[in-house]
Order: sequence, then structure tokens, then C-alpha cells
Amino acid sequence: MNGRQLRARFRGVAVVAAGLLALTACGGGDGDAGAKGDGNGEGTGAAARTVKHDAGTTEKVPAEPKRIVSVSVTMTGHLLALDAPVVASQATPPSVITNKQGFFTQWSDAAAENSVKVAYQGFEPDVEKVLALKPDLIVGASSGAENAEKFYDKLSAVAPTLLYRHDDVSWQDLTARLGEDLGLEKRASEVVAAHDKRVGEVKAAITVPKQSAALVRDNQSAMTVFTPESAQGRLLTSLGFTVLEPPAGQGQTQGGRSDFAEFSQEKVADTAKDSSLLFVSHTPEEITAATERPVWKDLSAVKDKRVYDLGLDTFRLDYYSAGNLIDKIEKAFG
Repeated sequence: MNGRQLRARFRGVAVVAAGLLALTACGGGDGDAGAKGDGNGEGTGAAARTVKHDAGTTEKVPAEPKRIVSVSVTMTGHLLALDAPVVASQATPPSVITNKQGFFTQWSDAAAENSVKVAYQGFEPDVEKVLALKPDLIVGASSGAENAEKFYDKLSAVAPTLLYRHDDVSWQDLTARLGEDLGLEKRASEVVAAHDKRVGEVKAAITVPKQSAALVRDNQSAMTVFTPESAQGRLLTSLGFTVLEPPAGQGQTQGGRSDFAEFSQEKVADTAKDSSLLFVSHTPEEITAATERPVWKDLSAVKDKRVYDLGLDTFRLDYYSAGNLIDKIEKAFG
């Protein structure tokens, strides 16, 4: 069964779950005794649970939520993959990585299948529009552009609210945490197990280059290199690649993060050396423009045609975009 069929199979059970650019592990939620279900959303009679999340502790979280509003377009993918009852989601301005509604393309079909509405468009929560949707649970982010922490009190006045960091945790760990907090442990395990099975199948079917793989993003004025500790780096490592470790102390990082570093364009050759170039979240035209610049065109990877497009949806990984990345790797190296 290929990756596309496998994801279609999961959508048939009612899909789409939580994902953009992800990295180390977070702790799980703390459920009240007796409040958790059998791991598949089946409650044991208790009406609510208490959940620790990244913006605090929330009481009276429904044991079986019926109307979840996502105030994070990143978190929506993770929730849909868990078959969580998402009725509406924040959307971003439409772009090359979204559909016309502003939903990420990797899970937009699943959102349509589940009749997910646009709650509002923009990065700051529109509390009045959220209220009008009558949620029994609100899920959002405490990191990234859609960080809703400063709106936490207002959102909590509408419905129990859970906020999660997604920038320093792998999508698998975030999926497991959401599964625990929402009583969907069984589904979370199934999603991660399906991904792991697919990784094993593709790893056995591809031939990876002997050179290291440089996971890069061209910012024109700088070059971002994703480290082996990034979500993308971990996935490539699990597929058998040796992911380039950028030179220590030569690049700039943000807030002590270990998932990527930025280098000036003048450092491209010194940083990438003879690594194969795997571009994260670029259009084909952008990749061509980057590799035609003087600082890139003489790289051995460019001369030897070891330049690969990982797809537009790979900047932040969730279950869906991770599956798409695996499909790209299988096609390029199978």
C-alpha cells in the first residue's frame, strides 16, 4: 500500500491531524481519574478532565468533546489526523501552501470531508466569531505566528481552552500528547504506527546518496539549514540519510533553538560542501533561481544534479505533510 492509499484509508475512518515545523518532545496532559476513556474517545461516565498544557492547567475539559474550534491552523492538521471533532479552524491568508480558504493543502481535503468551516482568517483569534461557533473545547498554539497565549483568558471564557507549543516538538510526540489529553490515545497510536510502517517500507526500497543530505531553505539574503534534530532531519535520518550538521558557531539561531541555523549566502559553499541539496518548502522556480546564483551554481550537488524538491508543505510537519515528504523521497530515490 503506497503512502497516498494509506492516507486515504485513514481519511475513510474520518481523518486529519495536527502539524507546520515541529521538533522535540513535550509532556503529556494530566487526566482526572476516571475521566479518561478507553483510548478511543469512549468515556467512562465522567463528564470532564483536567489537562496540563503549555499555557496552564484547564479544568472541565470534556471527556468526549463534540465541537472543537481550532485557533491554530497548525494544530488543525494534528487534530484532524486524530479524527477529533473539529467544526471550525483559524485560516491564514491564502498562499502557495494553502487552498483558497487559507487551510494548509496537505490536510485541506480532510477538512472538506469533515465539513470544517473557516472560523476567521488572520493570526489573532477573533473571539466573537469563536463564541458564535459554540465550541465545547478550543485548541490552539502557544508558539508560532498564531500564538494565542495573550488571548487565553478571553478564549477560556468562551470554552475550556488548551494551547500547545508546536515549534520544539515532533509531530509524533504532539500527536501522542493530544491523544492523551483528548481521550484519543488509541487513534494517536494508530496514526504514528501507520507512519512508522510507511517509513520502514520506503527505507527498504530506496538508495540514499553516499553524500550527506543538506536540508536547506533559500531566503535570498541568507540560507537556512535544518539540523538532524529538526523534524525534517529526524524523518530523513529514519529513512537512512545522513543529515548535514551545520558548522557549529558559524550560523545564527533563534532563542537557542537547535532545529535550524541561518548562514549568510557567502557561507553557502563552506556550509553545504559536497552534500546533496534537499530544498524545504520551495516552488520549483525558487529552487532554480537559487541554484543559478553564483554562490550556489558551482556546488558539486548542483553540477551533479543532486538537487531535490521536498515539497511546499514541508516547512512544518504533521501526519499529512510527513507522508507527502516520504512520497517525494520514494519517488526521487526509489
